[in-house]
Amino acid sequence: MSLAIASAIGLVLFLWPFIGLQLPPEAPAIVVATGTVLALGLVELGTRRLDSRRLALLAALAAIDSALRLALVTGIGGFSPVFFLILCAGWVFGPSFGFLTGGTALLVSALATGGVGPWLPYQVFAAGWVGVAAGLAARSGRGLWLLAAVGLVTGFAFGALMDVWDWTYFRGSPGLGWTPGLAPLETLARFGRFYLVSSLAYDSFRAVGNAVLVVLLGAPVLAALSRLRSRLTLEVVPQPPAVSRV
Repeated sequence: MSLAIASAIGLVLFLWPFIGLQLPPEAPAIVVATGTVLALGLVELGTRRLDSRRLALLAALAAIDSALRLALVTGIGGFSPVFFLILCAGWVFGPSFGFLTGGTALLVSALATGGVGPWLPYQVFAAGWVGVAAGLAARSGRGLWLLAAVGLVTGFAFGALMDVWDWTYFRGSPGLGWTPGLAPLETLARFGRFYLVSSLAYDSFRAVGNAVLVVLLGAPVLAALSRLRSRLTLEVVPQPPAVSRV
């Protein structure tokens, strides 16, 4: 339920331009995104789905992704290696942990690289949903190739979601750019044309890169995370009642 509420908040942020409204101001949007991630983390802590050991793992994954962004800030085309660990974390630990990994990784790496700006709240939710998608796909019980397919699809999906922010600043073409107050279907059609023209080829680097990393490195990383999960999971086994001897 808490993950659904967090996702609903993010969905409102992305749907804002499609219902004829201006984008929300930058500062409140960043506060809402950060607060959503923190609130979900507190709920997970309160329900003991996120204990101190998993919290430490979450911090470690965010730190590693920050280092990857520092080493390769601009990426190769649209590709960035930060999504690989988000996919793996969501696959092994589930949708909520995947959302927290994606959102936290983007928040921390933005602070580390100086990438704090009006795009950040959109990055936080979009990256969080990458982890959610991996966590949901893992429930099918299928293997590495499914995770690679998730990486491929979410590579394009992340780019399309981020274009919602970028597109609102592009008003040069009457048939392509965003204009407040348009009918929803016309707004959606303009966004579709904008994505196909400006981002589809760029996002293919991210999508293919995600899939390739999962195929090449996924097996050992997933095995390591699975071992960590088994060690971090506390199972209470009830003892049989003692038999009294007379």
